[in-house]
Amino acid sequence: MAEEKKAKKRWIKSAIKHPGALHRELGVPEGEKIPAAKLERAAAGGGKLGKEARLAETLMGFHHGKAKAEKLYTPKHLRRAG
Repeated sequence: MAEEKKAKKRWIKSAIKHPGALHRELGVPEGEKIPAAKLERAAAGGGKLGKEARLAETLMGFHHGKAKAEKLYTPKHLRRAG
């Protein structure tokens, strides 16, 4: 029972299998934000790319402040110190 709650709480961690894959597929360097129009076009499509883009759109609505957002969407090696 306790394991189920923990798994539900951390579903994002298990949902992101290949960090940076969406950036590579869309041709956007990993340190930059994916333009909204490009993300919307990808989300409208099907397959794995569409699924990853829809997840990205969902995750964009989760953050509450720049520090949290930076930790979620920026790979560790590209984060600023602070």
